[in-house]
Amino acid sequence: MMPVFSVLADPVRRRMLDVLLEGPCSVGTLVDRLGLTQTGTSKHLRVLRDAGLVHVRKDAQWRMYELRPEALQEVDTWLRPYRRLWSETLDALARHLDATSEGEAAAPTDVEQPPAR
Repeated sequence: MMPVFSVLADPVRRRMLDVLLEGPCSVGTLVDRLGLTQTGTSKHLRVLRDAGLVHVRKDAQWRMYELRPEALQEVDTWLRPYRRLWSETLDALARHLDATSEGEAAAPTDVEQPPAR
C-alpha cells in the first residue's frame, strides 16, 4: 500500500478526488470529466482504492467510486501545526482590509481626479 502522501502527489489523482468530493461517480463519468482514457482512469482509481482514499460499490452494471474522507485523516493530522500560520496570515489580512476600508471612508474628497475621456 502506498502512503497517502505519495498517492496525493499525483495531480490527476488529486483532480479525481476533487470530482469525487461532489459525490459518487462511475468510471465513465470520471473519464468524461477528466478527459482521460478509461484504462488510465482505472489505474488511478486502483491506486486511490489501494490507499483507502476511495471506496467502490456495484450499482447495477456500474462501479461507483466514492471518496472516503476518513482516509485523509493522516493529511489533516500532518497539516494541523501549519494551520496556525494560515490563521495568523488570514487574521492579519482581515485587519489590513478593515483598516483600508476605514481609511477609504475617511479619505479626503479634494483629491484631483484625472480628466474624463
